[in-house]
Amino acid sequence: MTPQVRYADVEVGTELPAQTFPIERADLVMYAGASGDFNVIHWNERVATSVGLPDVIAHGMFTMAQAGRVITDWVGDPGAVLEYGVRFTRPVVVPDDGRGALLAVSGVVTAKGDDNVVVVELTARSGEAKVLAKSRARVRLG
Repeated sequence: MTPQVRYADVEVGTELPAQTFPIERADLVMYAGASGDFNVIHWNERVATSVGLPDVIAHGMFTMAQAGRVITDWVGDPGAVLEYGVRFTRPVVVPDDGRGALLAVSGVVTAKGDDNVVVVELTARSGEAKVLAKSRARVRLG
């Protein structure tokens, strides 16, 4: 698959289309099944609050993957992502209220390098909280 974004058309400061991802408890259960991460803080409110959390929280890797979709949707080819890393700063709290949580993600190209590679930095928030820091990817464009 060839990336749909051309290196020549991208400048430092190019903004990726922002996206908002709804997260409900059912998403966490499905992710637990797929990943094998059945830690009870991701599905049991009683246990989550007993260890000091405000409620059930999303898996960190689930949060990271959702944020990464902004990059893969933009470039059109997940294989174009050469590196992707984040630091988790706050959990995404997912209440059982029929609405769940929202993860709002935006991105911007912060550098252009050799071999058609760009650096994209993401900002990810849930409510007022910034949930990822140093969220950065290297992406090879067409």
